[in-house]
Amino acid sequence: MSDSYKYKQYGVDDTSNTCANPALSEVLEARFSRRSLLQGTGALGVAGVLSGSFATLAEAASVPFTKKTPLLGFKSIPFSSDDRVVVPEGYSADVLYAWGDPVGIKGNMPAFKQDASNSAAEQAVQAGMHHDGMSYFPLPLAATGSKHGLLAMNHEYTDDGLLHVDGMKKWNADKVLKSQHAHGVSVIEVEDTGKGWRVVRPSKYARRIHANTPIAISGPARGHKLMQTEADPQGVEILGTLNNCANGQTPWGTYLTCEENWDGYFVNDSGTLSANEKRYGINNKGAGYNWAVEDFRFDLQLNPNEANRFGWVVEIDPFDASAKPVKHTALGRFKHEGATVTIAPSGHAVVYMGDDQRFEYIYKFVSRNKYNAKNRKANMGLLSEGTLYVARFNADGAGEWLPLVHGQNGLTAENGFADQGEVVIMARLAADKVGAIKMDRPEWIAVDPRRPGSVYCTLTNNSDRGKDGKPGADAANPRNGNLFGHIMHWQENGSDAAALGFKWDIFVLAGRPDAAKAEHVGNIKGDAFGSPDGLKFDHNGVLWVQTDVSTSTVNMKEYKDMGNNQMVAVVPETGEFRRFLVGPKGCEITGLAFTPDMKTMFVNIQHPGEPDSERNDPAKPTAISRWPDGANAGRPRAGTVVVRKLNGGVIGS
Repeated sequence: MSDSYKYKQYGVDDTSNTCANPALSEVLEARFSRRSLLQGTGALGVAGVLSGSFATLAEAASVPFTKKTPLLGFKSIPFSSDDRVVVPEGYSADVLYAWGDPVGIKGNMPAFKQDASNSAAEQAVQAGMHHDGMSYFPLPLAATGSKHGLLAMNHEYTDDGLLHVDGMKKWNADKVLKSQHAHGVSVIEVEDTGKGWRVVRPSKYARRIHANTPIAISGPARGHKLMQTEADPQGVEILGTLNNCANGQTPWGTYLTCEENWDGYFVNDSGTLSANEKRYGINNKGAGYNWAVEDFRFDLQLNPNEANRFGWVVEIDPFDASAKPVKHTALGRFKHEGATVTIAPSGHAVVYMGDDQRFEYIYKFVSRNKYNAKNRKANMGLLSEGTLYVARFNADGAGEWLPLVHGQNGLTAENGFADQGEVVIMARLAADKVGAIKMDRPEWIAVDPRRPGSVYCTLTNNSDRGKDGKPGADAANPRNGNLFGHIMHWQENGSDAAALGFKWDIFVLAGRPDAAKAEHVGNIKGDAFGSPDGLKFDHNGVLWVQTDVSTSTVNMKEYKDMGNNQMVAVVPETGEFRRFLVGPKGCEITGLAFTPDMKTMFVNIQHPGEPDSERNDPAKPTAISRWPDGANAGRPRAGTVVVRKLNGGVIGS
């Protein structure tokens, strides 16, 4: 998600990391001058400048391939500012599932009303707003087919200017409830009819999970005193998940949804904020959702522990609509962008996670128990126990995973961590304490399916880098005023995802070749882009990158003439980026899933028609976009798009 309401509309500083951890610029000073780093951000990139100090991507290529190197076979498309989805010649893009469409629950399938007059009860069984992360699961369970399956997808947040007939006027409990029901997750059944994909309705799998759905708790924070509330004195069940951003998919066939900017729903107007609240961005304004005025569990004066119950990774079984979701506290509490799962050679499950805020950290979790490919049930608790780590990128180009374990590295009662429950609840403070390195908004993380231990992470941007006394440029975040972002790569030691060390490099610096300032140029080979966000490998080893330029900047200022948000593809070995898709006006491109045969791609179009303020005027809902309903539109709607090759071939080939 781009900068949320609280950062633009309400003027709240989105940097809550004020700890004294050194930036890499300080660590590097003894070895590299600031000048040499900036000189290296041209065609060779930072990795080229420091190639004598650490393994670059080219050196990482010595890891044996598990599959043949893919080639991009499509002709790149130009920038577009049209109000439509643009794909290459020879491809089609069709809308499958948009905000307000019925999810498919038998006997309860209300149609979307273009004037936004659907009730809160109807919204609870319809697609939520602002589609985000997404995964495809073939049907039946354990199948590998590509014609019939389930899509699980996130609905990140709401534009209440579009959600209600009159927007936020006459704010009341019904509007709060409808907004809560428009958050969360959809599970839908889909099939290829031979004439195109459709949502199967009704379906025994159809399900909506939202801000009032009962959710279990696992891990060290289950039952913890900081998780207990008047409504849940045992601290074992939470109502709801919200601000669900990116996602993950486990090898045992479950969906991971990630709670990102959850802090904006809570308000503490007491005049006194705890260190924990400050570190996570809690304030006396929230982000403009106004839930606390009608639902008092979001008022931290009345329910001080409720915020501790959000900021987690949630596991959902898409094959069982009756199964209770689980918040896995062993994976830590922060602003989770995504949760990318891989299996280490030892059989342990490894989950990579980014904390999407300026100057925050990159984490990974290694399970205590091993994955059992023959026993799905045995894997259902795999994310409940294990070790959480945070990344430190060292000056010599090596890196290390620092354990966030009670009793180690200063995480003791004397330093404010009474037990492991407090370590994971206050994971940001724990990461501060052990000395993690501050990054430029860590977002999606992708693991190369052909190279074990080869991992990529998008760093979307950070205009605060080097500004007003904040940390300056360093090797891992090599540009002050980083408006265009970059993509980082690391190779785990021994090609083992569970290893405690790695070698890292900068894969690409985003930017434009004609930029007026050197720090905006980048070193892209091929089609220009900025603010990389979504990131996913397909089954053949092509890396797909989705952009999230904020609506206050898209096609303006430094991004002028770069069009709407887009998706590009790259084969890491060649490094050539090609533009594959451009979205409609005011949208973010996010969410990406493939069928096993790679002949169908699912992409999410988030917040089409979003204005600079990030909230639409209910009197002029189609002022910017009419996507996807065109002339019949009463308001723009987020939606899932099916992309296929007209000749039935493999996507991208």
